[in-house]
Amino acid sequence: MTLTEKDSQYLWHPYTQHKTSQAPIVISKGEGALLWDENGKEYIDAIASWWVNPFGHSNKFIANAIYKQLTTLEHVLFGGFTHEPAIKVAEKLLEILPKNQQKIFFSDNGSTAVEVAIKVALQYFFNKNEKRTTIIAFENAFHGDTFAAMAASGISFYTQAFQGMFIDVVRIPVPVKGKEQESFDALKNVIENHNCAGFIFEPLVQGAAGMVMYEPEALAKLIQICGQNKVLTIADEVMTGFGKTGKNFAMDYVSEEPDMICLSKALTGGTIPMAITTFTQEVFDAFYDDDINKALFHGHTFTANPTGCAAALASMELLQTEEMQVNIKRINASHLNFQKKIEKHSKVITARTLGVIFAVEIKSDSVESYYGSMRTKLYNFFIEKGVVLRPVGNIVYILPPYIMTDEQLSKVYQTIEEAIEIV
Repeated sequence: MTLTEKDSQYLWHPYTQHKTSQAPIVISKGEGALLWDENGKEYIDAIASWWVNPFGHSNKFIANAIYKQLTTLEHVLFGGFTHEPAIKVAEKLLEILPKNQQKIFFSDNGSTAVEVAIKVALQYFFNKNEKRTTIIAFENAFHGDTFAAMAASGISFYTQAFQGMFIDVVRIPVPVKGKEQESFDALKNVIENHNCAGFIFEPLVQGAAGMVMYEPEALAKLIQICGQNKVLTIADEVMTGFGKTGKNFAMDYVSEEPDMICLSKALTGGTIPMAITTFTQEVFDAFYDDDINKALFHGHTFTANPTGCAAALASMELLQTEEMQVNIKRINASHLNFQKKIEKHSKVITARTLGVIFAVEIKSDSVESYYGSMRTKLYNFFIEKGVVLRPVGNIVYILPPYIMTDEQLSKVYQTIEEAIEIV
């Protein structure tokens, strides 16, 4: 049997209708911004493999850090024990996060980072003998696939099979340009009419919604409204964190600070699954009590895995290098130049850029669903041309590794221009 045949026999892939989808491509090697399949065909990974590989595939600096840690201490349970790599990650991370963040909690992936934050928001008020059970979220948000994270997400086909089983979530409009006041008023109305524990948001960019962008000033106002009403705020930086928006974190653009921050994806440079949720001292103190029942009873077998911590330390060190910071600025400038060119095209509705994130919305004769016909046609075209891009309906986005060359970027842009002509 071939690898493709064995895959079909044994494996169940994410976000895949196996009856109608094409067979997955067998990837045998990755280096830098490139991937190669089993037949030697080369692909440019223009989305950093779901936004996790900012420093490229097979990064030797991170690999060496992992190897060194594996030969010292690969794992130890984090219940009742601790270790230097976890402590170093906390020290390093708190140096670059918004200054009000004081405590970090380890978990496994973006969904679990969000799950922890939502549980903490709900239990925070329970511990204070207040009944607050509603979570506020943006329309069309995506926060993950575990239950609380899924409940806070607003993309219906991900969640429609589970309606009626969720925690209480009320959604408000995203404060995109021209609709800021509508969002502010909606938030005030929700807080007035519900017992709200927390407000979770993707800061400045809604990733899975198609890289929908809004301004820092609007988010600051929403956080202020929450603060005035003692509603906890949760910044889901799983996608935006670690340089994607041009700064370390999207919240670095915002004048207000959140109560919690969720991190994963690029945290370990695409090597080992790991996530972190960070908190203010005030949030932590609501769980610090003589009463054991007020503790946060949440954990994962691989919490603070030392090998993952070593990868995270190496990844954060790389992010801070002059080379990577220059690369982020270079890609941003390149995106802005391409945006000026492509937004004039007759088939383009809008184009937008923030940091290394670029998105273009293509005109369609019909309402395009997330996995609709235009998306499938575009995706197949990109793969045929050797470029890994995953359109969201009629929106094509680029979120490349920071080490992608100008030549590789040019090929990605050219391929997108060619694709627009065929739809």
